[in-house]
Amino acid sequence: MNLKFNNMTIIADVISRIRGQVKAEVQDAFVTDRYIYSLILKFAQVLMRRQDNANKLMKFNSVWQTLPYVELIEVDKVEAHCSGVRSGCTIKRTKEKLPSFMEGYWGPLIRTVSSIDTSIELQPTQPGTYTSMTRTTSFRYNNTKYFWFLNGYLYMPNIDWDAILIEGVFEGDITKWNCDTKDDCTPRYLQQINVPEFLYAEIEQQVLNIIFNTIKIPAEDADNKQNVNR
Repeated sequence: MNLKFNNMTIIADVISRIRGQVKAEVQDAFVTDRYIYSLILKFAQVLMRRQDNANKLMKFNSVWQTLPYVELIEVDKVEAHCSGVRSGCTIKRTKEKLPSFMEGYWGPLIRTVSSIDTSIELQPTQPGTYTSMTRTTSFRYNNTKYFWFLNGYLYMPNIDWDAILIEGVFEGDITKWNCDTKDDCTPRYLQQINVPEFLYAEIEQQVLNIIFNTIKIPAEDADNKQNVNR
């Protein structure tokens, strides 16, 4: 059965396709769903980085997920790695560590950080870059809002909001973040995998190559292996 979720392939669907081609016998105990999924993520990461480097990911709306209400707390400048900023700067940070992002060529795959109503969008930077900006004479006229990603959190100077909206490509489970209670009991394997559809063929071939080479099954003989229900 070809399962779909929000027009995206779910994790179980990709694993099932690969397992159907491997037909691993029960003694190949390491060929678990978890192992197959780890390989899928490994090669998806490589190909997503390639697409990000070519600036080809932004148009694939289906791979981006939204955290509509992420709470913020105030922290000190030392934690935010911008202790060189002159006094008077308030730093906000996401209250909880964020779910894992897929890594792109330029860093975590984050498309949008904005106010809850999306009327004000923050621009990515680094703490050192922001510190240098604050020391310029023209900075007082700079109305741009900024953020940076550090140790699993987002940091934002000089905003007074209680929460932000984040849009990204996430590697992990975000059901507790998306404000949709019907998703809270959805098992991870029935959740979507946020990879553009056209990349699956290459990902699956790479995963199969690794599995066949590891269990010493020539790819052309794989269909002759006995299929044991696991």
